[in-house]
Amino acid sequence: MCKEMKQVTSKKSRILVIQNLVIQFTLRGRVLTAIRDISLDLYKGESLAIVGESGSGKSVLMKSIMGLLDKNGSIKQGRIIYNAQDLGQFTTEQEWLRIRGKEIAMVTQDPMTSLNPLKTIGKQIEECVVLHQGLRGKEAYEETLKLLTDVGINDVKKRYKQYPHEFSGGMRQRIVIAIAIACKPNILICDEPTTALDVTIQAQILQLLKNLQQKYGLTIVYITHDLGVVAKVADRIAVMYAGDVIEVGETHEIFFHSRHPYTWALISSLPQLGSKGEQLYSIKGTPPNLFQEIKGDAFAPRNPYALKIDFLERPPFFQISDTHYARTWLLDPLAPKVEPPAALQAFFAEGRQYAND
Repeated sequence: MCKEMKQVTSKKSRILVIQNLVIQFTLRGRVLTAIRDISLDLYKGESLAIVGESGSGKSVLMKSIMGLLDKNGSIKQGRIIYNAQDLGQFTTEQEWLRIRGKEIAMVTQDPMTSLNPLKTIGKQIEECVVLHQGLRGKEAYEETLKLLTDVGINDVKKRYKQYPHEFSGGMRQRIVIAIAIACKPNILICDEPTTALDVTIQAQILQLLKNLQQKYGLTIVYITHDLGVVAKVADRIAVMYAGDVIEVGETHEIFFHSRHPYTWALISSLPQLGSKGEQLYSIKGTPPNLFQEIKGDAFAPRNPYALKIDFLERPPFFQISDTHYARTWLLDPLAPKVEPPAALQAFFAEGRQYAND
């Protein structure tokens, strides 16, 4: 991360620091660079949302923090600093077991594939309590019932004895969350936590995560492509494209003051910005081939505002405010002044007015 970005939020306590991270995968003799020189800070107690279209590298970035990269993937450059340790230097499962679950836990997007269909949900939660909290017997049982209560499960003694198939999708997601917080982690990573849930249940799960964050003092990272989810839960947003963070800022800054054309395009894709009788906005073109070296701004071929330099040099982060940065040459003092699309300007103005009221 650029020097200015590190200085900006120095008053906050950094719980995890990613510096110049490069992650590559080897596929059939070819090398794919999934994460391209990313730097990002995570602050204690915050909710950070990482957004971007499929294939942008969101999940790969978070898996690297937990040592869950596929066997053909590896960290080629950079550091992941947590608790004065460089996680990128871990080479054994024993090292990761000291961090995974106990310090950093994950809630996956498909609870049915995460849960063991042959074990009761009570036993699955209790395993984590025994392993990470060191409780045994009645103490472990009582702690498991408490966790079930905390995630909004009723009649917990009965539910303790039931199997995953006896629960609805929303209830299974609550069970997975209970397993994650049973480890008493400092950081909770939520990978598309509301996927395949209806709108009402989505709202309940998001509110549950907010309540648990306050109760357990969690720092939460949300991985999502759903900007509606982001608006409800995030303190800050990092926008990813083609394995790179291209804009980062507080939620209101990204939604109503964004400056990168890709962020404009993402927001323009919101159904709320569509007009009756007209097709919804979609981003033309396709993401770049990550098997090939990317020169300049990866979004340049799809960017209607691209400058010549966008095809030649990767832009640095430009500071917009104390908490807001964007990686686009349009913010260079020598660049021509470019305004976002008219529909987006109206959305920005409405949002700013609402914030002021």
